[in-house]
Amino acid sequence: MNIDSEIPKEGKYIYGIIRHSGTITFGPIGIGKRSDQVYGINYRDISAIVSNSPIIQYEARRINMTTHEKVLEEIMKEYTVLPVRFSTISEHNDDAGIQRILEKDYDKFSDLLAKMEGKKELGLKVLAHEAPVYESIVEKHQEIKSLRDKLMNLPVDKTHYQRMKIGEMVAEALKNEIGNYKNAIVDVLSPLAEDVKINDSYGEFMVINAAFLIKNSNEPEFDKAVNELDLKYGNLMTFKYVGTLPPYNFVNLVINTKGI
Repeated sequence: MNIDSEIPKEGKYIYGIIRHSGTITFGPIGIGKRSDQVYGINYRDISAIVSNSPIIQYEARRINMTTHEKVLEEIMKEYTVLPVRFSTISEHNDDAGIQRILEKDYDKFSDLLAKMEGKKELGLKVLAHEAPVYESIVEKHQEIKSLRDKLMNLPVDKTHYQRMKIGEMVAEALKNEIGNYKNAIVDVLSPLAEDVKINDSYGEFMVINAAFLIKNSNEPEFDKAVNELDLKYGNLMTFKYVGTLPPYNFVNLVINTKGI
């Protein structure tokens, strides 16, 4: 039995790309259980931020995803970063292999870094509160209100179809109402952003699930606009606002580590 064949070879786990030349380290915060040093390997004026790692496929478990994200957050304290896809590992266990990757795609990396310089991603999720939104729909739609009031004191078993009809009318009105709220929020925030990504919503009460690419200089104005929307709609919905994220929604960096 060849024990050596069961031990994974060593490679370099790649977290992101930054504009930097020379040496740089971020401490023993690498992915996995070994707490490998996270450091930069540079080519010209850009660096890949890496750590030593066995060549394995890391499971997309919370602990691994969180470590990957925390490394990026640490980098972002000082640098604009192009996030690399989770579990990207070079099969070369030396700096030269990473430098060849940087050399091959230097123009692409450099252009993306220039595009993202001085910008950050901010995330916004908005969830409608079921009871007050339903009540606002009933108040806005006289037909629904009249039918509901008419059936309120009648036996449920004798008004089954009428109540089904109300349910269908409310569901359609809810869909339209959520769409109107979504458009109102986007109309206020999109002029303050360099780019907007509207992601899929989940559940009928999610108003919006969006990412905004913001210039750092515009962040106070954007914060103010979100706060004002929260004040305006706070009785109807909850705003979950997350700041200073790596630009996952605006940079889709897949690095081919094979054969380089």
